[in-house]
Amino acid sequence: METVNIHEAKTHLSRLIERAAKGESFIIAKAGKPMVKLVPLDQPAAAQMRRLGFMNGQFVVPADFDQMGIGEIEQLFGAG
Repeated sequence: METVNIHEAKTHLSRLIERAAKGESFIIAKAGKPMVKLVPLDQPAAAQMRRLGFMNGQFVVPADFDQMGIGEIEQLFGAG
């Protein structure tokens, strides 16, 4: 694992982040003493990712869903 001094890390932070995102790990040291470890984040597995439309076809929304309960709502808010 590569050790990078803190001055170099500040100067080349974007490059180090790009390399870490590709799987490399780094230790950032100050005056030769290791301080922190820069590692890539784990990406969620495909099974853990949320998908849009995953319930497609499993239920039906009525055409008048926005009018359901309108009488009760009008009573609650004093309309009409």
